[in-house]
Amino acid sequence: MSPTGEQALADQHQGAPPPQSRKSGGGGGGSRGGKGRSGGGGQSRDVQVSKALSKLLRHDAVKAGLELDDEGFAGVGEVLQWNRLKPLKVTFDDILTSVSDNSKQRFALKLNHRLTPPPEPTSTTPSDWLIRANQGHSIAIESSALLTPITLEADNIPPVVVHGTYYAFYPSIVASGGLKKMSRNHIHFSTGLPEDKGGVVSGMRNDAEVLIYVDVRKSLEEGGTSWWVSDNGVVLSEGDGEGVVGTGVWKRVEGRKKEVGVLWEEGREVGELPQEFRDRKGPSGKGVSRGDGGGGRGKGKGKGKGRGKGREEKGGEAGEGVACPLEQEDTPE
Repeated sequence: MSPTGEQALADQHQGAPPPQSRKSGGGGGGSRGGKGRSGGGGQSRDVQVSKALSKLLRHDAVKAGLELDDEGFAGVGEVLQWNRLKPLKVTFDDILTSVSDNSKQRFALKLNHRLTPPPEPTSTTPSDWLIRANQGHSIAIESSALLTPITLEADNIPPVVVHGTYYAFYPSIVASGGLKKMSRNHIHFSTGLPEDKGGVVSGMRNDAEVLIYVDVRKSLEEGGTSWWVSDNGVVLSEGDGEGVVGTGVWKRVEGRKKEVGVLWEEGREVGELPQEFRDRKGPSGKGVSRGDGGGGRGKGKGKGKGRGKGREEKGGEAGEGVACPLEQEDTPE
C-alpha cells in the first residue's frame, strides 16, 4: 500500500525545503490566514480546504471530470483546478498542510512515478504528485486496490471494532436489522474511542452517543461479509449481500453515558434505550447516516440540500458511521 499522510511527507519530503508560508496558507495567494477564519460558517480556512478536498476525492471526482487511478489517486495539478477550490486560492502548500496536519489522516500523498523522468522527492511541482482520500468514498473504488483485507488467515482482526451513532437513530438501526452502508461504499468503524486516543480517532465522530461493538471474527467465520482496513486505520465493510452488518454479529452495544447502560450483548438485545434519550433529536445538520441503518429519518434541518427530513444521501460526512448528511462533508472524520 502507498504511504499515507504524515508518513508520505516524512518519507518523500525528507530534506525538502519547507513550503514558504505553510502557516498562513502559503504560496502565491498573499496572506490568507490559513489558520484564521474566513467565511465558511466560521470555519478556519484549513478546514474549508480539507472539506473541499474530501468532497472532491470521496464524492465528486467523476462529476468533476477528474481521473482516479485504481488506488483512488488523482493528480494534484488537476485537483487544484477544481472550481470549488479556486475561490480559496488553494496552493500546493495548502495540499501539504491538509495531508500532514490532518489529525485523522484523511489523505495520502505520493509521487507520480509514471512520469518520465521520475520526479524528485523534494519536488514542489503539483503535477509531480498524486493525492487520494484514504476512505469514505461514495464513488466507485475497488476496495482491494485501496484497502487491506482483514481475514482469518492473515489474523489481522483488530481487538476492538466499534461503530458510533446517536440516540435519535439507534431505534431505526435496530428495527432495520443492523448497520447499513447507505449511499457510501462501506460502513465505517473505529478501533477505539476518542477518549482513549487523545480525543481524536479515525472512523468515529467525537460526539457519538451510542457505541456498537462488532464481532468481526464471527462475521468472517459465518462468511458473506468482507472486512477491510484503510491506511489511516479505519475498519470498513460493505456488509452482506444487502449492504448490512447485521445485529447477529453485534458483540455489545452501550451508551457513552452510564445512564444508558448496555443495550445489546453477544448478538441479542438485553436492554432498551431509555425514553428520555430516545426522544432526543440528532445533532444539528445530521440526517440518517451512511453507516446507520434503516429508513429512519433525522429530525431538524440540515444545511444545504439536507433539509427537512435529512435524507440519507444528503448532508455531511458519511465516513464515520454516524448519522450525517453528505453535503456537509467531512469535518469530524
